[in-house]
Amino acid sequence: MKIIAKNKLANYNYFVLEKYEAGLKLVGSEIKSIRLGKVSINEAYITFKGNEAYVTNMNVSTYEQANMFNHQETRPRKLLLNKREIIKLQTKVKEEGNTVIPLSLYLKNGYAKLEIALAKGKKNYDKREDLKKKDQEMHMKKAVFRY
Repeated sequence: MKIIAKNKLANYNYFVLEKYEAGLKLVGSEIKSIRLGKVSINEAYITFKGNEAYVTNMNVSTYEQANMFNHQETRPRKLLLNKREIIKLQTKVKEEGNTVIPLSLYLKNGYAKLEIALAKGKKNYDKREDLKKKDQEMHMKKAVFRY
């Protein structure tokens, strides 16, 4: 498994409740560009249309050798999930005010997979609490290392 892109701010801005692995429906030039690492998922989010899930605003740069058969950079890409998983995610997003965000994009057995998460947004005071905990853990590790 080779990790191509990570959403580093996801754990800072959201409480991650559940994780899922989803395949992506891609065009030939998109997978070539992803294998080169020319992709960004920082601004991406998941939308639902009917009983289908799409990742929107995921930026896959154009592949330079794919002259006239190139792809659009930020087109919505269909996620390959089970029907019950899509319905479960849709109901949780509608009922509880949660959101679905991408965490990481990786290659698994030659296929591009997107790790998505059902998440709930953090408030500013939650973010400060996390920073305090992280800072305290770092000081404890440094103290143990010194002695």
